[in-house]
Amino acid sequence: MDATQGQSALVEAAKMQPTTSLPQSLNASFLTNIMGDNPYFQAGFGLMGLGVGLTALRQGAMLASTVLRRRMLVELEINNKDRSYEWFLAWMAHQAQHASASSSKLPWKNRWWLASHQLSVETMYEQRKNGSSSVLFKLVAGPGTHWFKYRGAWMQVKRERETRAMQMMSGVPWETITLTTLSRDRLLFPRLLSDARDLAMKGQEGKLVIHTAWGIEWRPFGQPRRKRPLHSVVLDEGVADTIHRDLTSFLERRQWYADRGIPYRRGYLLYGPPGSGKTSFIQALAGTLAYDICLLNLSERGLTDDKLNHLLSNVPDRSFVLIEDVDAAFNKRVKTGEDGYQSAVTFSGFLNVLDGVASGEERIIFMTTNHIEKLDPALIRPGRVDLAVLIDDASPAQARNLFTQFYGGDDARQAAGVPDDELKGLGDMLEHKVAAEAKTGRRVSMAALQGLFIRAGPKEAIDRCTELFVTRRTPTSSDEEVLDALAVE
Repeated sequence: MDATQGQSALVEAAKMQPTTSLPQSLNASFLTNIMGDNPYFQAGFGLMGLGVGLTALRQGAMLASTVLRRRMLVELEINNKDRSYEWFLAWMAHQAQHASASSSKLPWKNRWWLASHQLSVETMYEQRKNGSSSVLFKLVAGPGTHWFKYRGAWMQVKRERETRAMQMMSGVPWETITLTTLSRDRLLFPRLLSDARDLAMKGQEGKLVIHTAWGIEWRPFGQPRRKRPLHSVVLDEGVADTIHRDLTSFLERRQWYADRGIPYRRGYLLYGPPGSGKTSFIQALAGTLAYDICLLNLSERGLTDDKLNHLLSNVPDRSFVLIEDVDAAFNKRVKTGEDGYQSAVTFSGFLNVLDGVASGEERIIFMTTNHIEKLDPALIRPGRVDLAVLIDDASPAQARNLFTQFYGGDDARQAAGVPDDELKGLGDMLEHKVAAEAKTGRRVSMAALQGLFIRAGPKEAIDRCTELFVTRRTPTSSDEEVLDALAVE
């Protein structure tokens, strides 16, 4: 009886249990199996935690790197519009040559770090009037990252080129060079730029630099030329002294012009037949006064009044502006089917640039022409042309002086084997020949005589010089009127 009562009590107790206890136990067992016994869930949760930790670590490292760069590093940016841009690239190329020459003495690791692995080539091409040409290749640091050591401090060089944006006038891509070093070495930047400048100026020391127009800016053309002595250009008596004295007087009177409110600029016109030495004298004069020459071609394709105004308003310091054959600038305008006239410079725009409202200050312009009678009087009036000088064919005295200059030196006399007395007689003979031919209207240019003297001895030159004389055009009354309007000093 007691056993039967116990069993019935158990049955009653089981009936009284809630109906939700079984599903709860099943859910708890299911979650326990997933979270505790499932390796896939444990691995995913671990990877998620690891990812979060690495992201936080990366953000912290980036923040720390930014703070350290701001506190410990300094950067210097140089764009390709700045003159120091080319100086620095040339300096790096120069240092690379020295490093490669002495690289055998350095450990392998240092040689690897100092060597640039991204290079660019700069080609310098010069076409001469006689048809010959010369090409020079220079390897410089290309776009990329480079390293070098300067005065014990390591520096990083990053050269970047923006290919999607071009300079409007020149079409050259924008480029920048960024130098990075420790903040404690920031004072080395001015010294580095000074060294680069001194290296560039050293290559031009004692030489004449020719600049040409590239778009709206002036750039050096070819290699610097050796300066030519002024006395090496033989002109008629008093001509060289007149121009030289006028120019030096102008350069010494800057304050005089400023006190009187007069624009500080000067214009010169050298006219005469071809081969008389006009351009050669300008080059020699620039070299004597330590000036450069900016060669301006008014017939250049794409040149406009605005570009011309910008060029003449931004002439490099201590430079002459040389415009050759100015008589042909507005007479031979060739029209093309694609882009109209080759040059869009108007005559009125050119006159305004010379002395109009848009004209610049501190400027010296030399113009040359073989046909002064073709020039418009408005172009050569005083204020635009302050001094006009005739550079003519060889006079008897010029021919004699040139002959003596070529054959009168000790080395020349020894090479020619001609005694001094005989050489003097040959010079007198040449002088008489030039004078006699001039009476018949036949002239000879200084360039023709110089070419003969270069390839022939003194006796042969005297015998063959009559072959060089040509008949020149005689001046007319219209020419005299043009000359009278020049106000030649």
